[in-house]
Amino acid sequence: MTAAPRILYYVQHLLGVGHVFRTMRIVAALMHCGFDVRVVYGGEKLPQFDGAGARVHFLPSLVSRQGDFSTLLARDGQPADDAYKEERRDRLLAILSETAPDIVVTEAFPFGRRQMHFELLPMMDAVRQLPKRPLVFSSIRDILQEGNKPAKDRQTVEFVRRYFDGVLVHGDPDLVRLDATFPFTAEIADRVCYTGIVTPPTSGAVSDSFDVVVSAGGGLLGRELVFAAAGARPRSALRDARWCILTGPYLTQSDYDDLQGIAGSVTLMRFLPDLHHTLAGATLSISLAGYNTVADIMVAGCRAIVAPQWNDKETEQLRRAQLLSRRGLVEMIGHAEKDSDTLVAAIDRVMVRPRPDWSAIRKDGAATTARVLRRALDGDDLSAFR
Repeated sequence: MTAAPRILYYVQHLLGVGHVFRTMRIVAALMHCGFDVRVVYGGEKLPQFDGAGARVHFLPSLVSRQGDFSTLLARDGQPADDAYKEERRDRLLAILSETAPDIVVTEAFPFGRRQMHFELLPMMDAVRQLPKRPLVFSSIRDILQEGNKPAKDRQTVEFVRRYFDGVLVHGDPDLVRLDATFPFTAEIADRVCYTGIVTPPTSGAVSDSFDVVVSAGGGLLGRELVFAAAGARPRSALRDARWCILTGPYLTQSDYDDLQGIAGSVTLMRFLPDLHHTLAGATLSISLAGYNTVADIMVAGCRAIVAPQWNDKETEQLRRAQLLSRRGLVEMIGHAEKDSDTLVAAIDRVMVRPRPDWSAIRKDGAATTARVLRRALDGDDLSAFR
């Protein structure tokens, strides 16, 4: 029997949780399509983490302080020193050697994760020295953070040309193309493959437990929204509906306790593993505009109010919210408008509209990723995905 093709999939989350959950949706699809997937997980292990049947190698944890990606913290909460980084690098190189993959996938790198160059660049060089060189793909969102210095983007192009066989862009090119947020896309266009949005599997299961679902992603960036929602509920047109607020695992315990004090009859939880099932039975979603949450909304098809989080460096959520708002698929409120009055007015506006039609947007990103990688292994032309 021919052995299943093996994929080594590297993911490192530093602040939010979206990178991990998107990766695991892809990993589940790869496993379903017969790949042998080995995941290298470099961040703090999430309580809700599910390996989707893949073998997971946990590197010594590295995370960042909120708003400070330049300082990497080790598992003891102290800044990681050179010895700690060398331990990670050596472990990563050993995993690569032991795994002998047919394909290596790096989540975000080289378009992100510059902080991890100390281990990723040695791994990339080691890949080129393996007896049988694996194919190498980058896995990225459809919308990148903007505002990099041109030299950084030029370095990304250099790395793509030197190390990578392909770039998996998890988006619909009819909604947004990579060149909207990466200025040198033309120089790597021969490697770019669009997969569609990575959405959760559409099992048909629906949970009708709640009418209004408020979610804050990982919880580090959603404090203002969840408090605004709790204050808006009693004054909104949906005051008598069943409300649930998902704070995210990283909302501080102090804020969680304060929110409980004002939430009234609202159900308060940290996390739901199958958010899209709950949204499918809901009347309204109120959320940030992160990739995974919007993907859940797309599958559920519910009305949505999105409040993107952005600043002069973090523009991805704003871009996504604006694109969807212009298509009439969501109601957007501004970053500085996350207050109860604004939310009450937004609920009034969105509830007089019909449920949005998401059918025109490609939502098969996980399954298409598996098809792209299978065809790449077979040596097939990938131009149909460009």
